[in-house]
Amino acid sequence: MIPEEILKKVRRIDIRTSHIVNDVLAGQYESVFKGQGMEFEEVREYQSGDEVRSIDWNVTARMGRPFLKKFVEERELTVMLVLDASSSSKFGSIKQLKGELAAELCAVLAFSAIKNNDKVGLIIFTDRIEKYVPPKKGRRHVLRVISEALSFQPEGRGTDIAVALEYLNRVTIRRTVTFLISDFIAIDYEKPLRIANKRHDIIAVTITDPRELELPKVGILELEDAETDEKILVDTNIRRVREEYHRIALDRVQERERILRSTNVDAIDVFTDKPYIEPLLKFFRMRERRL
Repeated sequence: MIPEEILKKVRRIDIRTSHIVNDVLAGQYESVFKGQGMEFEEVREYQSGDEVRSIDWNVTARMGRPFLKKFVEERELTVMLVLDASSSSKFGSIKQLKGELAAELCAVLAFSAIKNNDKVGLIIFTDRIEKYVPPKKGRRHVLRVISEALSFQPEGRGTDIAVALEYLNRVTIRRTVTFLISDFIAIDYEKPLRIANKRHDIIAVTITDPRELELPKVGILELEDAETDEKILVDTNIRRVREEYHRIALDRVQERERILRSTNVDAIDVFTDKPYIEPLLKFFRMRERRL
């Protein structure tokens, strides 16, 4: 039984994202994400102008006149949402928590998928696999996916992207479009990401809060690592302290970008203090130009 509070949040997200899915992203999802190939539709009698290479010689021999096989593009896809639920996702300094933003992004992507009759699945991870929802179609299923993304209480606290990607490869048979939604504050995931992206179409959705990049000048602050409980006092009035914090943050971002480039993984960069529509549109436009 889903708590009423969670149901209300799901309804709000549903209403808020419906405009984005139906008006802003309409058509772009389908044009960017193609099917996995061609599938057989029917055998029909040969007509003038048809491709000779499509003739079904077995049927032609039996019937005494030419028939050919007709194929159509296999449109149906499987979309996997791989969601980071580590303790750092509970951070947010301005508009919303990173985890809340991640759940809303899951909603937009999932509703876009079912609008095109694709299946949607969910993997929630921390430093372990927390939850797996097998891919299915339908609005009711997507509402369950959003509810899990919003309300699931993980046991782990850390972030292990490698574990999530290895699990993805185990539970999926066919190629998927996989959105890996995380703040990417993690280590040792370059090789697993490269391997997974050869089998699937991996898109990294990076979520960042502005306070993770820069400290405000507000005096002495106690900073706590949400995943390790490590605490440190810093004097933000000291310019050198703020500059060093910013430098370390930029190094982390640049290393993440290097890994994504080296593994040929596309990225959608979203921030908790900015609308996410433009980064999504930028991604779809980039994919369209590439196609």
